[in-house]
Amino acid sequence: MNGLDRDGPAVYRPAEDSGLLAEAAVESARGRVLEVGTGSGWVAERIAEERGLRVVGSDRNPHAAREARGRGVEAVVADLLDPFRADAFDTVCFNPPYLPTDPENEWDDWMERALSGGESGRELIEPFLADVGRVLAPDGVVLLLVSSLTGYEEVLALVEAAGFAHEVALEESFPFETLSVLRLERRV
Repeated sequence: MNGLDRDGPAVYRPAEDSGLLAEAAVESARGRVLEVGTGSGWVAERIAEERGLRVVGSDRNPHAAREARGRGVEAVVADLLDPFRADAFDTVCFNPPYLPTDPENEWDDWMERALSGGESGRELIEPFLADVGRVLAPDGVVLLLVSSLTGYEEVLALVEAAGFAHEVALEESFPFETLSVLRLERRV
């Protein structure tokens, strides 16, 4: 795996899903913010600029972390939430890789990793939801982008199992999918 495509380092570029997450985050983010899977850092940059909040971006792709830092985002190379301490963030945002992919047809490069949610589309959503409560401040909020391609009801079951209440913060439909940003809070 060299992490390169024809144009250089493969870093996820902002698209409709990024715009929707950014819009929800600019509206709802508060306190110290973590954007997991920051990619180019575009969403984190918007939150910092429009809300004046401190935002940390993380991505397992070192090219993405470097590009986010170039945008002025404090960015680290990390696998989901591993390096972060308990109760560190008031807001956690995540636009996970969610495209269901056949393991037989996956490529081994950074762009594939930015897009592939595994066979179910939920390969990273499950461990994220299982661990996000650890890094979330007691009254914190999670903004999770979900695609109808990943099985909306299945994601809601994972949200419930992780101990979160949810509401739809924003939603937009396209010919090929519906994107929703879920606003999650710990159940009282």
